Amino acid sequence: MNVIVLASQKGGVGKTTLAAHLAIAAEAAKVGPAVLIDTDPQGSLSAWWNARKAEAPVLAPTTIAELPEKLRALADAGYRTAIIDTPPAITDAISAVVAHADLVVIPTRPSPHDLRAVGSTVELVQDAGKPFVFAVTQAKPNTRLTVQAVAALSEHGPVAPAIMHDRVDYAGSMIDGQTVQETDGKGKSAGEMAELWDFVQRRIAKSTKTRKVARR
Repeated sequence: MNVIVLASQKGGVGKTTLAAHLAIAAEAAKVGPAVLIDTDPQGSLSAWWNARKAEAPVLAPTTIAELPEKLRALADAGYRTAIIDTPPAITDAISAVVAHADLVVIPTRPSPHDLRAVGSTVELVQDAGKPFVFAVTQAKPNTRLTVQAVAALSEHGPVAPAIMHDRVDYAGSMIDGQTVQETDGKGKSAGEMAELWDFVQRRIAKSTKTRKVARR
């Protein structure tokens, strides 16, 4: 089972939105069943799931202490993708979650303040020895700042080529427990999420291959 962790010191960068959308993308790409795990005390991902009518993906309640055992049980049950949302802070609890990641996705808005704040998240992930990627979120179309943000982030790690633009359909779909892939599967936002998922899959495959080679 592949474990994807969404982590960022900054709040409001779209972690929960990406977690929900990536789970739906995994199901659509036949890399399911997917399972969501919400470790954020605010419970935004759980609230989204509770508003949802569709049965997939499932939500697996757990505590940080129980997470290792829960992940093993989910893998044994046949789940192929686990996506974990974390709180907007740098704590020992988040380090404990990141320790189980096959890939950490770090959402970042293209703003100077967000770019300055991303360093602590990167440091935490690097200390855990885990692969990570940046995902630029809430970008304004055709702005120089977005290009500059991608360039700045790329100096520290891989940046997803898919840019999530600032559109109301992302937030609007989440209100009813859905995603943009479900409310408008042919829209620009759905295309962004499909592109992001393809990139995430490739990075996980690369990470898995690297680990196998290192063990030989």
